Amino acid sequence: MGIVCKSASWHTQYKESAWIYVGNMPYELTEGDVICVFSQYGEIVNINLVRDKKTGKSKGFAFICYEDQRSTVLAVDNLNGSKIKSRQMRVDHVQAYKVPKQDDEIDELTEKIRDKGVAPQVMHEYQDEKDEKQDGLDEYELLPVNFNAIKKKTKGKKKKKKKKYESSSSSESEEELKRQKHKKTTKSESRHRSDRKLHKSDDKSRDRSSKRTSSKSHRHRSGS
Repeated sequence: MGIVCKSASWHTQYKESAWIYVGNMPYELTEGDVICVFSQYGEIVNINLVRDKKTGKSKGFAFICYEDQRSTVLAVDNLNGSKIKSRQMRVDHVQAYKVPKQDDEIDELTEKIRDKGVAPQVMHEYQDEKDEKQDGLDEYELLPVNFNAIKKKTKGKKKKKKKKYESSSSSESEEELKRQKHKKTTKSESRHRSDRKLHKSDDKSRDRSSKRTSSKSHRHRSGS
């Protein structure tokens, strides 16, 4: 029936790489010019136009990374051998390209996309790594915990409790002292009252006895 297997295409050996090589370009082309030409076959996520370190001038070749790996097939098939300003370009796949180190801080996914592009294998690797990291974490580890703040709070609570306990104990002790003083004063007052009563009764008894003796002496005198 004329059915061709996908593995028969020579592009399949580069299916895990979203990078292409572009050579023999005019030296006056900038990164923006290159993107304008090659972005018609897919979205470009990274470009490295190689320049001279001293002069900063283009060396006439570059490396381009597409968002979708299938865009590399279209670019190679349609632009390889094409001419720009009478210079015939060479466009080919790149098996393994290492991105130069950059100072910008990027996340893991962006780094992988810039390094290998959004090929199926790359996305599977990133998802597997992400799942492994999440499986290795407990539900409590997913939340950031500031243990120093918790310790400070617990210490503050303990201090407050101690202060409250000390204040309550001091107030209770003061109340007990007041009660004891009140009891002592009431006891002393009751004693003084009882002593006064005794003294009064003694005085009355003495008066009665003196009256009796005086009456007896008077009777004896009158009888004699």
